[in-house]
Amino acid sequence: MPTTTLRDLNGFDQTPASLAGSTLILVDYQNTYTRGVMELDGWQAALDAAAGLLARARTAGARIVHVVNDGGEGTPYDIRAEIGRIHPRVAPLDGEPVVVKTAPDGFHGTDLAEHVDAAGHQDVVIAGFMTHMCVLFTAQGAFLRGNRPTVVADACATRPLRTPLAEVPASQLHHSALATVTDLYGVVVPSASALT
Repeated sequence: MPTTTLRDLNGFDQTPASLAGSTLILVDYQNTYTRGVMELDGWQAALDAAAGLLARARTAGARIVHVVNDGGEGTPYDIRAEIGRIHPRVAPLDGEPVVVKTAPDGFHGTDLAEHVDAAGHQDVVIAGFMTHMCVLFTAQGAFLRGNRPTVVADACATRPLRTPLAEVPASQLHHSALATVTDLYGVVVPSASALT
């Protein structure tokens, strides 16, 4: 089984980010992922981990940016309704910006890059919902613009999917997305305890 990653081949630094020297990007911790048609497998444990990560980042003095997806009125991603709001466990404090996106990459068509650049850190720490979609593509977006992403695995979750070829369990999709990040886009750590 191959163990050499594209990061290895390119000589990229494999050191996880430090919270004090990073911008924490919390992606789509919206109520829609905790119930109904979009409920994620393992969202409770991931949200617990995210709350711990957020508390550690605040203590470390990290810049924190919250990202939400707006699907428009009447959708499960309606940020004007309770279903689309950020879960209270990880709600922003005054002064923590909320970036509204309409695509999986949190940098696409938003001012997320401006918030990251204003913090003055190359490193970003990313966690959120869903692992295989907005977490993965925001990590890719960060990498492509020259940031160094670190993704916190236990603070992410996703849902199972059906393809024309197979049923894909949520755990398999979650680990595959993290493997994609590990191969090129960034560093993956099991939990916030791996961050200094």
